[in-house]
Amino acid sequence: MWPEDIHRELAGAGIGLVGYVPDAGHKRLIELCQADRKMRAVVLSTEEEGIGLAAGAWLGGQKSALLMQSSGVGNIINTLGMVRECRFPLVTLVTMRGEQGEFNPWQVPMGQAVRPVLEAMGTVVHYAEEADQVGPVVNAALRLAYNSYASVAVLISQRLIGIKSFQEQAAK
Repeated sequence: MWPEDIHRELAGAGIGLVGYVPDAGHKRLIELCQADRKMRAVVLSTEEEGIGLAAGAWLGGQKSALLMQSSGVGNIINTLGMVRECRFPLVTLVTMRGEQGEFNPWQVPMGQAVRPVLEAMGTVVHYAEEADQVGPVVNAALRLAYNSYASVAVLISQRLIGIKSFQEQAAK
C-alpha cells in the first residue's frame, strides 16, 4: 500500500520529524509515523506552523516532512516565501481534493489551484496518480529537496485516497 511505501522512503531518508494536520487521506501514514520510534510525529494546529517546524528542524540538524490536504496548501503560501528566501529543504506530501469524483464543491477551487500556486512560490511539484508511483516519486522528492535545499511537494491523487469518479464507482 502507498502509505507504507511513503513511510519506508521517509525512514530511509532519515526523516526524524513529521508535521501533520489530521487528514483522513494521510491517516495510515500518520499512524505509521506515530508508531516509528525513530520519528516524531507532531500534530499541527495549522499548516503554516509546519513551515516553522521544518525550518527549526533543519537548523537543529534534523530532516522533516509535512503532511497536509490540498485545502491546507492555501494556508502556507505566505510562509513558503521564507523557504524560498532562506533556501532550506522542505518536503510536503499533499493528499489531493477537488479532482475527479469530488463530492464537496468547496474543495474544487483550491484543489485546482494547488500546483500553480506552489510552483509560483518556487516549489517543485511532483504528482503520483498510481499506487506504484508513490514510493519512487517520494524518493525523488526527498533526494531533490535534501540534495539541493529545495522546496518539493508530492501531490497524491484523489483516486489514491479512495475518492473515485462515477465511472470507477459504477465499475465496482
